This record gives sequence, C-alpha cells and structure tokens, in this order.
Amino acid sequence: MAKLYFRYAAMNAGKSTALLQVAHNYAERGMKVMIFTAALDHRSGFGYVSSRLGIKREAALFGADSMFSRQNLPADLACILIDEAQFLSVSQVQQLHRLAHVDGLPVICYGLRSDFKGDGFAGSLALLSLADDLEEMKTICACGRKASMNMRIDDQGNRVREGLQIEIGGNERYRAVCPKCFYADDDAPPAQAPGLFG
Repeated sequence: MAKLYFRYAAMNAGKSTALLQVAHNYAERGMKVMIFTAALDHRSGFGYVSSRLGIKREAALFGADSMFSRQNLPADLACILIDEAQFLSVSQVQQLHRLAHVDGLPVICYGLRSDFKGDGFAGSLALLSLADDLEEMKTICACGRKASMNMRIDDQGNRVREGLQIEIGGNERYRAVCPKCFYADDDAPPAQAPGLFG
C-alpha cells in the first residue's frame, strides 16, 4: 500500500542528499520518479535539487498554484519525491495524501519542520497531520547536542528574531541548533563544539 512520507529535520541534516539517493535507487531499478522542489528556492538554480555533497539532479518546480493529481503525472510513474516540502500549501499536502491512498502512488516529502522563530510552516504542519510515516532526520548543533531548531543569523553571525517567515538562504543565513542554544541569550553565540581531545 502506498503512503505519504514526511522526512523532516533542521538545516544541514542531509534531506536533499537522502532524496537524491532514493531517486538513484528507483532509477537503478528502471523505475521512473518525479522530483519536485519549490519554485521560490533557487539556490541550486531553477529546477534543480542539489546536495551540499555536490550531487545535483533536475526537478520540476512547484508553486502556490501547482496541482498534484494523477492526470498531471506520467502513467508509468513509480514515486514522487518532494524537496523543500515546508513550502507546500495545505491543499497540496491533501492532494499528495490522496495520490498515495486513492491512486496508489508513493510520495516522499523532505523538509523543515519549523522556521527560525520555532513556528511551523503550513506545509510541514499539514504533513505532520496527514503523513502516514514520519521520520526525523538527525543533525548536530555546534555544542554537540541534537539540533532540531533553525536559527537565522545576520551578516555578523548574530541571531535574527524578527522578519518574514520565508527568507531563502543556506549556511550563510541559518544554523541548525539544539533547543538550549536556540533559547540562549541573543548576545551569546551558540556553544562551540569541544576539540577532539576535550
């Protein structure tokens, strides 16, 4: 039975790498997948999903007006993979859930759970409600604890607490941090990881 999957994590946890590995696995077995990514995220160029490890693959773009329905997809499609799934709308998540359960098409979504303020993205909240299979992918904070939050930083490396929910950026704009570092005083940067020998 097909399912809707949501693989979520803080920044830098390898979500895009995992998506590209799944696409490779399907392709290696002669099965067709479609990769989608958010039209508003063009860090890798428009129409690409790329990993910080350097691998890259073409992707279809989804925007606010995109519809996910069986008639809009190739008949021989084996799976849909979605990067930056936090940018999906609630209705798009509902469409993907329907594709999995009515049309029998597996859908695997990868994205952030929450923004730089700790607030959920609409797409992520819908996925947390509807996905049949949830998996938290792990990464670590600079202090060595598990990172589950995203911290936006300015050009000087200071935490930004206000602003629009969506501001596209990578390592130069965001840090994955643990909750303790997330709630630390604005003036104190996140703790640094200890050296190899203490």
